[in-house]
Amino acid sequence: MAQLRKLGRPTDHRLAMLRNLVTSLLREGRIETTLTRAKETRRMAERMITLGKRGDLHSRRLALAYIYDEDVVTKLFNEIAPKYADRNGGYTRIIKVGPRRGDAAEKAIIELV
Repeated sequence: MAQLRKLGRPTDHRLAMLRNLVTSLLREGRIETTLTRAKETRRMAERMITLGKRGDLHSRRLALAYIYDEDVVTKLFNEIAPKYADRNGGYTRIIKVGPRRGDAAEKAIIELV
């Protein structure tokens, strides 16, 4: 498995943060965050969309185990995944928007294609 970025957080905090970012991305369709968080969010968001494309009960339960909000999982399986039925990956786009004013961290927008 590829190396995960630690993002300067303890494991439990990091995993919860990524779950919340993925949930927000699937709910809203686009979020603004730092570049490194966006890159990690993309990995899990694409995995969740692939589960949605499979569409069976096992995939739904795996998605529910990762995404906190049942409504978002329903949206994933009924609306988002069918849009990407003929696409093999690359469901998200990351756009750099420049440094953050306070600490000059590189900001990015991650959105569903």
